[in-house]
Amino acid sequence: MDHIVTVQEAVTAFADFMEPTLAELDAIELESPLILAEVDLLDAQIKAMDHPENEVDTRRIRRARNRVLAARRDLANRTADASTAGGAA
Repeated sequence: MDHIVTVQEAVTAFADFMEPTLAELDAIELESPLILAEVDLLDAQIKAMDHPENEVDTRRIRRARNRVLAARRDLANRTADASTAGGAA
């Protein structure tokens, strides 16, 4: 009969390396408005699949796309500003 043993030491040996770094967490926080806008767009598209196309769904999807574009623009501007902030002019 084979005994089942735990391998907790092997699994938790690299636990410190599996956590996101502070830089990764900062990047996620910076991109979170874009991620949330993309989720809202996906939700609007999924809602529109359940029934025939109508004007309300079309407007909802158009507004969600505009929010995604605005979030992408803001993110691009923030990253561009951050990369040129300490540079020589």
